[in-house]
Amino acid sequence: MRKFLIVFFSFGLLTCNDGDIITLELDFEDTFEQCGELVFYKTKDDPSESLSIEFTSSTITGIENFLAVGANGEAISDELPIVFNYRTYNTVLPNNYFCNDIPDSSVSIESDEQSDESDAVITTVLVEDDNDGVPAELEDINGDGDLDNDDTDGDGLPNYLDDDDDGDNVPTATENPDPNNDGVLDDALDTDLDDIPNYLDTDDDGDGVLTRDEETESADQNPTNDIDNANIGPDYLNDMFSMSEPATAYREHTIVQTYTISCKVLRIALPSITQDELDFGTLPPFRKTDNTGTERDRFVTPDF
Repeated sequence: MRKFLIVFFSFGLLTCNDGDIITLELDFEDTFEQCGELVFYKTKDDPSESLSIEFTSSTITGIENFLAVGANGEAISDELPIVFNYRTYNTVLPNNYFCNDIPDSSVSIESDEQSDESDAVITTVLVEDDNDGVPAELEDINGDGDLDNDDTDGDGLPNYLDDDDDGDNVPTATENPDPNNDGVLDDALDTDLDDIPNYLDTDDDGDGVLTRDEETESADQNPTNDIDNANIGPDYLNDMFSMSEPATAYREHTIVQTYTISCKVLRIALPSITQDELDFGTLPPFRKTDNTGTERDRFVTPDF
């Protein structure tokens, strides 16, 4: 997970009005929002102002246009034509002002400055993770600095993308790899005390039967719901129960994809602002219920 400092854009602008010198300052946070097909915008309350970008190319129809990245997980766009606006308002903007089809009648635009010759450059970075409770940097089992060659269960998914690191069909996150969430794994659950934590142990209770094979009630790639003795718990944690039903498949794995989109505006030419380049900021990741947005899930079922 990356952390971003909150910074502000400041422009000292001098204009003449009946001989008076007026200094105009715009202070906006370094994040922006998006909506429609396709508008990037950012607002502030005191005073009530906005900056917005509208992509004018017919090929840009939504956020999906910016989610194609290369093998290195990064993509930088060409210069894309936009309309860049700076506006001031008579009141604080309501939520989703830019995304409403019908303008809010309580809001009046006091000034509207538009730059039609500006371009935008978009940088997109994709980071994937299994969100299994083990930080990616701690999934470098062999310690060589390369996360892609650590695959404990040999299922083709490196551990940092594998939400079941030992391939026992019990998700890593439920095997208590970090019970107190302090980022230190020396207290990871180790049921059979063999110095192999459960999340990396293919036989969690040490009874000689693989955890994934202790499915005697329901062969559904889920050993957690096979329980002979409710006082002890699942059979794969009960070393007094060692019946076996060999597994035939891995369960489906979930990989979380997070796209970080940053925007740079070129050649701003407004009546009160002329600037060659502006770092417009970064779009915070957002998730939608239909598994779209800039945070989404990718599903993989490894070959058994």
